Amino acid sequence: MSKRNKTEEIDESSLGEELNVEVGNEQDEVRNEIETRTAEDQLQEELGKEKDKFLRLFAEFENYKKRTSKERVELFKTAGQDVIVSLLPVLDDFERALKELAKSEDKEMFKGVELINVKLRETLKSKGMEDVGAKQGDTFDAEIHDAITQIPAPSKKLKGKIIDVVEKGYKLGDRIIRHPKVVVGN
Repeated sequence: MSKRNKTEEIDESSLGEELNVEVGNEQDEVRNEIETRTAEDQLQEELGKEKDKFLRLFAEFENYKKRTSKERVELFKTAGQDVIVSLLPVLDDFERALKELAKSEDKEMFKGVELINVKLRETLKSKGMEDVGAKQGDTFDAEIHDAITQIPAPSKKLKGKIIDVVEKGYKLGDRIIRHPKVVVGN
């Protein structure tokens, strides 16, 4: 072999080695870049998951605050419900007493009892108590009224309607605390 061939062979082999090294370095750089991108993608994905968890937790907490606030308001509205319910028989007694006193000749006693009755009703009204409007001729509604009995209707117009109100009903806010007891025409 001539010198030139050996030199060319050495140059070609060293050139091949240099190319292999350069290709290897570029491959390493590409691998590193891919690994870096993959790691960044994983971090972005984990960050997204954590953001989602945070937003869900925050929304749950906001719902909890709204719910407890609403419950608290409802509790304040009906805080005196037990006391008011226990006073309802007293209101019934006042109505019966007023009916009997209206028959007597002692008008001063009637006025005195009537003043006390009005004062008690106004006090309970200021606390949120209202009458449940039930009167003769109204259509019977099982959601509102409590039918204690059914009697034959005196006329066809009163069939399925309220014939008599035996006991008044009351509500506190939007809740019925005592359903009116009624007699229904059959």
